[in-house]
Amino acid sequence: MAKPLVAVVGRPNVGKSTFFNKITGKRIAIVEDTPGVTRDRIYADGEWLSHVFTLIDTGGIEPMRDDIISKQMRRQAELAIETADVIVFLVDGREGLTAADVEVAEMLRRSKKPVVLAVNKIDHPKYADALYDFYELGIGEPITISAEQGLGLGDVLDEVVAYFPEHSGDEYGEATRVAVVGKPNVGKSSLVNALLGDERTIVSNIPGTTRDAIDSPFTYNGKEYVLVDTAGIRRKRSIEDESIERYSVIRSLAAIRRCDIALIVVDAEQGLSEQDVRIAGYVHEEGKASVLVVNKWDLIEKDTHTMNEFKKKLSVDLAFMEYVPMIFISALTGQRVNKVMEVANEAYAQNSVRISTGTLNDIIAEAVSITEPPSDKGRRLRIYYGTQPATNPPTFVLFVNDPELMHFSYKRYLENYFRKSFGLTKTPIRLNIRGKAKNDT
Repeated sequence: MAKPLVAVVGRPNVGKSTFFNKITGKRIAIVEDTPGVTRDRIYADGEWLSHVFTLIDTGGIEPMRDDIISKQMRRQAELAIETADVIVFLVDGREGLTAADVEVAEMLRRSKKPVVLAVNKIDHPKYADALYDFYELGIGEPITISAEQGLGLGDVLDEVVAYFPEHSGDEYGEATRVAVVGKPNVGKSSLVNALLGDERTIVSNIPGTTRDAIDSPFTYNGKEYVLVDTAGIRRKRSIEDESIERYSVIRSLAAIRRCDIALIVVDAEQGLSEQDVRIAGYVHEEGKASVLVVNKWDLIEKDTHTMNEFKKKLSVDLAFMEYVPMIFISALTGQRVNKVMEVANEAYAQNSVRISTGTLNDIIAEAVSITEPPSDKGRRLRIYYGTQPATNPPTFVLFVNDPELMHFSYKRYLENYFRKSFGLTKTPIRLNIRGKAKNDT
């Protein structure tokens, strides 16, 4: 099921980035006492009461200002609001209610999204009465917090997770979501149209033609899918300040986070660029089942070795993603397009694999007997047992005597052994190493 998206919004300098960092446990957002420091959304995962969600940190909304930077930040925040399932509206309790707060509240009302109102910087009882001013906003019960000191954050998160749907809020129900991602002008829309057998998206050689993520339900071999054609992701320096393309990137990244399968489309003529690798990296970090779709293969002069040579080069550039299956197609002519979903389903099936604890531990014992674990200063790594707590991607936890004894090369050996033993050749896997407490039995 897709992780719910939670957007943190408000005017500048109310403590959004501090709140973001406290919730996610990572110092990702830049925190500085200067309005407008955070200009782009930043994503990270948080967890509360067994609910895992994605937090979006946004630039401050300044409704009264009309300079380029303020307009950009406002539009980015608007897009985050549009994408989010729940919104945390942060205001400054020390400064009190402002006209900008009223304007932001009106924007949130128009969104018709669930809103949790957090009154920040209330780190002393003498400021507690400040929350009463914010009832005037008319968007719910204010909750006093101090993001800096971590006060009241649990109350906010209790409200946030209460709005999460018990099941996926996706209008397409249990349909498998397939995101088509890549930089502009590589043929994503052409591939979508070829898969659907119907021209549902605009096809043009002008980069950035597709500005929104477009959902198209379809059936393949009797199973329900939703195909998402996303805006092309370009490097930031390639995007003009006033271009709407800048604000389409959030949809593409959100589509990757919400999808079950990612089709990473690259241009055979251009080869694999730095940006292609970066997009593939987003997919890899999210642990998604994926297929590298090399499009426009009909335009390449070929001999009997061309495809293998191309695969070798791609494998070098995507060494971190050596598991990804590749398929060479022409969306324009239909060459091998009928194989794309077949390969995608194979990758997704592996991404969803669940290995029994008994089988997993048998394979661990087998791997250890073939290659002895490393030792350091007379202490040898001992692997007590393993479990698989999650799928999508398959995630294994190994309990050992000392995690520091697990050399990266031995961890790599175990990952490869698992891949071979369980047939996980087309999916990312996660291998986490934990120490076994002394009182564990």
